[in-house]
Amino acid sequence: MGASYHAAGMVLLMAAILALPRIAVAGNPPFSCAPGATQGYAFCDRRLPVEQRAADLVARLSLAEKVSQLGDEAAGVPRLGVPPYKWWSEGLHGLAFWGHGMHFDGAVRAITSFPQVLLTAASFDEKLWYRIGQAIGTEARALYNIGQAEGLTIWSPNVNIFRDPRWGRGQETPGEDPTTASKYGVAFVRGLQGPSPMTLQTSACCKHATAYDLEAWNGVIRYDYKAWVTAQDLADTFNPPFRSCVEEGKASCVMCAYTTVNGVPACASSDLLTKTFKGAWGLNGYVSSDCDAVALMHDSQGYRPTPEDTVAAALTAGLDLNCGNYTQVHGMAAIQQGKMSEHDVDKALRNLFTVRMRLGHFDGDPRGSALYGGLGAGDVCSPAHKALSLEAAQDGIVLLKNDAGILPLSRPAVGSAAVIGHNANDPAALYGNYFGPPCEYTTPLQGIQGYVKNVAFLAGCDSAACGIAATGQAAGLAASSDYVIMFMGLSQRQEQEGLDRVSLLLPGQQQNLITAVASAAKRPVILVLLTGGPVDVTFAKSNPKIGAILWAGYPGQAGGLAIAKVLFGEHNPSGRLPMTWYPEDFTRVPMTDMRMRADPATGYPGRSYRFYKGNTVYKFGDGLSYSKFSRQLVVPSTTGNTDLLAGLTATPAADGGASYVVEEIGADGCEQLKFPAVVEVHNHGPLDGKHSVLMFLRWPNATSGRPVSQLVGFRAQHLRAGEKARLRFDVSPCEHFSWANEDGKKVLGAGSHFLRVGRDEYEIRFEP
Repeated sequence: MGASYHAAGMVLLMAAILALPRIAVAGNPPFSCAPGATQGYAFCDRRLPVEQRAADLVARLSLAEKVSQLGDEAAGVPRLGVPPYKWWSEGLHGLAFWGHGMHFDGAVRAITSFPQVLLTAASFDEKLWYRIGQAIGTEARALYNIGQAEGLTIWSPNVNIFRDPRWGRGQETPGEDPTTASKYGVAFVRGLQGPSPMTLQTSACCKHATAYDLEAWNGVIRYDYKAWVTAQDLADTFNPPFRSCVEEGKASCVMCAYTTVNGVPACASSDLLTKTFKGAWGLNGYVSSDCDAVALMHDSQGYRPTPEDTVAAALTAGLDLNCGNYTQVHGMAAIQQGKMSEHDVDKALRNLFTVRMRLGHFDGDPRGSALYGGLGAGDVCSPAHKALSLEAAQDGIVLLKNDAGILPLSRPAVGSAAVIGHNANDPAALYGNYFGPPCEYTTPLQGIQGYVKNVAFLAGCDSAACGIAATGQAAGLAASSDYVIMFMGLSQRQEQEGLDRVSLLLPGQQQNLITAVASAAKRPVILVLLTGGPVDVTFAKSNPKIGAILWAGYPGQAGGLAIAKVLFGEHNPSGRLPMTWYPEDFTRVPMTDMRMRADPATGYPGRSYRFYKGNTVYKFGDGLSYSKFSRQLVVPSTTGNTDLLAGLTATPAADGGASYVVEEIGADGCEQLKFPAVVEVHNHGPLDGKHSVLMFLRWPNATSGRPVSQLVGFRAQHLRAGEKARLRFDVSPCEHFSWANEDGKKVLGAGSHFLRVGRDEYEIRFEP
């Protein structure tokens, strides 16, 4: 969002949690169409389609009243019984302080804080993602019912691709892979919006379309960044998560980004907003700008000469709502000057009021709703939601190194433990950005103290920046303790909205501190990294005195307990990295180079596991378990009706191969090509545990724009020690085997394709 914040602001917000009023009184929710109050208005007639009701309401508004609805703080219309409405609320991993629609100063003063999104994505579990979205939606609706919300439009999830490891907001996303981001978006949106498409629990908004992944780098800032993106990369990397959000998840909103894409601001692109979102994808909802994006098109980007021209450019392109008040301030003049028409405003308002009607805001008192009317204060921070936050943190934690099986720790064997690190006892390290007041929290230090009686703690660094390190003191403490657990990493002072990193190394003196402590310790130390984005910890990976490395992201309110449970074997780790961990020398690549594909001629290495050709610290999908799992891929001998391709013309490629255009295969043909694949999974023990199976596709080579490999799908399954399971994957070659050509058209290659699970492969051929 546009209201960027600084780490100092986070401190103030944490202080605000403690300052919330102690006396709380439940209020009444805002709504329209109370019995008897608005008799005869068609917009109050629930028997009519919501589109007809919205059109009736818009027709009754004066021009001034219409313009007043175009910003995120929409004015009320008292003469029609329409209350004010606040469109902006956040719910990336729990309801948040950011935005204007939610308040934590009444009967409810805290909400469930789930892990930051990137860690949740590491679970590779769609059902978990759905349940988290569902819980956040439930808590939002509960707040609304008790009068602590003035809106139910949640501007989440963030499904941008984590293209560059330095990006400060990568922590908010599901990672670098478009398939993962797409499936995350669909699951989260469905959970957030609830089971009924016509009576929404909340409205979800997928952001920020498109190709937005830079805050501030080398003098380039997001507000006026001009991104040049190939049609190929738009088609098979940047746009798929948004398309899935709309087509499969049925999201009721898409937010356009600040980015100028190929010369046109995203929020003024009719190709994007109208032709693609509303046309090709069939968005049933509204398009919002990022905050102040319309003003910035004039003030920073100079896209149009006057404010009136700018507002007209955005609305006629298909924008419905501006986060900010720029359209409200300049909209009337734009109409009076003939830059746009009242009809343009009406189209936007019909979309906006249709969503509000689907939320039930024009059906009388929402507490009478059969679906959501019973939700209240008791449904916020419920035992089930607290348990879900713990489950999500446990399932996301990634075990990256475990030399000589140092983990799990035996509780009776740990006589004393030294807990060292600035992130060990800092509540702010649990949340990342866009957080709200948590129900409760457990820091990593508190989690360890629940398992070990004799615990000594030393922060070691003055902050994550680690300008000052107590290296000697920390080494001495390590030498006198049975076990050493270090909690290092980043904070919002290194990565946040408005701030990208310049280095992938641990900041300041952290590396020296870790190395000194490891050298002094009796046993190999355990290193737990709390970060959003990846870090280059090659030094720790190769150091035998560092026995284990875990990545715990920003793990939410239950993060400290989740980490302790993993360390002591009460939970078997199953997380997998949703992001490539690059070495420090990757920072030589300009963040402004948007190309995904490698260019060997110039030495450009490419980006993400799909295209990157270079060394890694850890790979996408890496993650260890305390148990040994085996996987066997089983594919039927007949894999779809490939004969249908015989009647199509294969287009020759420069590398001697050929490909079919997916559009020409057609929907029926693509359906006939589908086939099932089964992965037989066996947990050989010694512990029960969850296992995420990732199925990839690779080609014999990565020429003609083909990725090195790409994810087909994934399944998460809990297995007892000794248990086996068969996991079915429904494979669609048109979807899973295709990539985009230079024109942005999806193509299916002739010849060999290899399904891969671990080291097990199966070849499938399409003959030209």
